[in-house]
Amino acid sequence: MTTSTISDLTVTPARYAYPEAAQARRALRRDGAVVVTGLPVTADALAVAAAYLYGSDLRQLFPYRERTSRDGGPVHLHADSFDVVVQAGGVPVRRRDPDEDAVLIQCVRPSATGGESFIADAYRFVDQLSATDPALVDFLTGTDVDLYGEWATMRGVPATPRVGRHVEYTRAGRRIVRRNDGAAPLPRDPAEDYIVAALDRFRATVRSVEPELRRFTLEPGDILVLDNYRCWHGRDPHPGERTVRILTMRTADAA
Repeated sequence: MTTSTISDLTVTPARYAYPEAAQARRALRRDGAVVVTGLPVTADALAVAAAYLYGSDLRQLFPYRERTSRDGGPVHLHADSFDVVVQAGGVPVRRRDPDEDAVLIQCVRPSATGGESFIADAYRFVDQLSATDPALVDFLTGTDVDLYGEWATMRGVPATPRVGRHVEYTRAGRRIVRRNDGAAPLPRDPAEDYIVAALDRFRATVRSVEPELRRFTLEPGDILVLDNYRCWHGRDPHPGERTVRILTMRTADAA
């Protein structure tokens, strides 16, 4: 991919002070990401922001996670999703879902330096990759993988492979472009060598675009809202501590 093509992938989210709901919703649909400001630095604010942006289209909120990184390394471009099922009182309960189509990230405490965020438009990535590496696009659109096979030994992740492709469409026609480090060949897949090599090339190609993406900073209380089917996000390394809260969810447009 050329530098000019890479630069076209940047998503710089517009900022909207709560409660500018109509404008923020339009920007989220247009750009795939917005930053909501003006809410308190509390976990409750994530649910408020979710309702503010999605309203009656909300279908399921998953438990929020609070994460503190200390002298954190880089977080590479990815889309949030996981497949985690636990038992509560003997009843299976889903705590994460492979079809999470929205993610909200609240800045609780930024690092003193570093830790800037960046976003890439995954739709544009795939569209432009068709001209530069059509064989990789064929893999992303045409090859089944175990989406979480690399994490199969983690407690709570179902033992049954979750089969899917990196690029798929919902029943309503919404495109999904997945990106995580958990994908692996299906057990005893005869194309295992091809799949492993394609996954490595996909990872390397995605990481190659990161330096050209524009950076932005989240302040305490800022909530970054992402279309998780369209946008990949990451952040730069940082010294010291940095804390965020993360809420993933499903809307009426989810698969």
